[in-house]
Amino acid sequence: MRWLPSVWDALAFSGPAPERINGRLAMVGFVAALTVEAARGGGLLDQAGSGVGLGWFLVTAGVFSVASLVPLLQGQSVESKSSGFWSADAELWNGRFAMLGLVALAATEFITGAPFVNI
Repeated sequence: MRWLPSVWDALAFSGPAPERINGRLAMVGFVAALTVEAARGGGLLDQAGSGVGLGWFLVTAGVFSVASLVPLLQGQSVESKSSGFWSADAELWNGRFAMLGLVALAATEFITGAPFVNI
């Protein structure tokens, strides 16, 4: 019988889920923030503070968290799904850069008082 991790094992500080889930959410958030800024002109902080932006964030966070946890709880490893260009390491690095990008967007908007993308 193979060992199946518990939710707490997967979500432990050194577990496989936290950085991946945060990275995946950051990748989606970074692209969404820039897209909304370009389309509507509202900044990241305005988007996060609005009821609609917060609602979309909560729904997206829930869906991505469940979708990321289900394979781990079934005993699959992220590395087993890696192949060539789409590797587990590339996903981690892209997620890390997206997290930094979101912080940079928020800091730029806070310091300048204007959205990063000005149309």
